[in-house]
Amino acid sequence: MRVNAVGLNEEAVSAWIAGLGVGAIAPLTFERIGNGQSNLTYAVNDAGGGRWVLRRPPLGTLLSSAHDVVREHRILSSLQGSKVPVPKILGLTEDPEITDAPLVLMSYVAGVVLDGVPAAEKLTPEQRGAVGLALPRTLGRIHGVDLEDTGLTDLASHKPYAERQLRRWSAQWEKSRTRDVPAVEELAAVLSRNIPEQSEVALVHGDFHLNNVIVDPDEGEVLSVVDWELCTLGEPLADLGALLAYWPEAGDGVAGPFMASTLEGFPSRAELVEAYAERTGRDVANVGYWHVLALWKLAIIAEGVLRRILDDPRNTAKDGGPTATLVDGIIDRAVRTAADEGLA
Repeated sequence: MRVNAVGLNEEAVSAWIAGLGVGAIAPLTFERIGNGQSNLTYAVNDAGGGRWVLRRPPLGTLLSSAHDVVREHRILSSLQGSKVPVPKILGLTEDPEITDAPLVLMSYVAGVVLDGVPAAEKLTPEQRGAVGLALPRTLGRIHGVDLEDTGLTDLASHKPYAERQLRRWSAQWEKSRTRDVPAVEELAAVLSRNIPEQSEVALVHGDFHLNNVIVDPDEGEVLSVVDWELCTLGEPLADLGALLAYWPEAGDGVAGPFMASTLEGFPSRAELVEAYAERTGRDVANVGYWHVLALWKLAIIAEGVLRRILDDPRNTAKDGGPTATLVDGIIDRAVRTAADEGLA
């Protein structure tokens, strides 16, 4: 069995794609793309200029329920034809003769992913501003999804979201941490003491930021939202808080892979919140809590990625991956933000 692209049996996967009726012309080539540190993403190109995108879970041993591309397939399939811009779903296989893990094939969306400062520097300040403000508007579309119409009512629990998140990610920390960091447990306690009342249950993307959208910078539009593996049901302000967590400003002094938003033209975090409130009409008074929870969760996710890379270096993305120093920086920002928001 010949395996060229890491994590793929190219011959078997090529035969599977050829049988889907998508017009693929042999031979197919596979190339890992993106800076994603969780599910692995590949560009699939054929001899006729056709292009698709393939997703699979990370390599090696995974935590239970993590990186479920079958679940992601269900979510994206349910959103086909909705107001949420997503790729077209073309196929799913779990056949052990083809792959050692589930594979999902989807359409390729032509556009720009602003996955770092170099990509964002190609835009004008005006384009950056338009793209930035398109993100909270797109969040409004996600949070406006009718769960009954899309068949997603049973996607996840309807119990209070903050409690669910605190339980889940505290458990993930215990399973994946590489060292002791007392501030993680201290932040969990602060968050537990300050949970705001939840008034609705909506579709929550769970990982919404610049890296996970494909945009048209000329029109200032989001063409597609990708990476739905953390999607669930819960408090919509949690997604807005996550966007803020992934949106450093020039004065924050936090180095890391998500620094594009520090460039001139991108809106401030306050402007993102204002745009979301205007689009949805929701009360955003408690968004600070969800900002802190998202930073805490981001640190745990980064630590988990670090653990996977240490356990299996094949999971390393093209830009390397998180370090203990980066994780500590995110935790420090979470502690400062909690203090700024009056959480104690």
